[in-house]
Amino acid sequence: MAKPPAPKATGEKAAPEKATLTISSKTYSAWSLRAWLMCRMAGLDVEERTVPNDAANRAELLLLSPSVLVPRLTHKGASVWDTLAIAEYLNEQFPDAGLLPADPIARAHCRSISGEIHSGFTNLRSALPMNLKVTHEKFPVFSGARPDIERIETIWKECLQRYGGPFLFGARPTIADAMYAPVTRRFISYAVALSPESAAYCRTIAAWPPMAEWVEAALAEPEEMEELDVEF
Repeated sequence: MAKPPAPKATGEKAAPEKATLTISSKTYSAWSLRAWLMCRMAGLDVEERTVPNDAANRAELLLLSPSVLVPRLTHKGASVWDTLAIAEYLNEQFPDAGLLPADPIARAHCRSISGEIHSGFTNLRSALPMNLKVTHEKFPVFSGARPDIERIETIWKECLQRYGGPFLFGARPTIADAMYAPVTRRFISYAVALSPESAAYCRTIAAWPPMAEWVEAALAEPEEMEELDVEF
């Protein structure tokens, strides 16, 4: 007869469940990048699960979510998708990480501009799709995307002047920087003419160690990975 497992020693705790972040292509998936940066900012060590966005993987994605959405964070029994939902979850779980500004007025501002990039700028998404493996010296920008670019520059200018930079809300990155990080790469990839302030902010994000790590991993992705038809 098999012996029952020995009882744990007093004070011994079970190993914590590993958090998992399900993402898509690092080269093309802006939403995956945002969620990954937020996890890094929160100090949450995640196991990455990469699920390319193709028909062969649709059934597997459906097991994760009826809405077939990535990124998805699994942590302590919670399953969270939608990037802003992940942001709020991480802020609740790690309140000392500074994902949102401490000042309530700045915090409301941060949430507002994060929501704006989350729900808008469709012309920019279409005209300048994220692709971390290309850098153009010149690129014709669709005129319909110009208002989006101007609005983003206005957001950045207001934040940098109001909070002193080098990040949007001061010396430390916040959720807003994670949300706008893919935009900085679009501007760099497609040689978008920017104001000196905006160009400096793009360089700040490019030099941000988690961002540099993601870009390096994207460059190492297999060339056969298909470009996403829809920007995530």
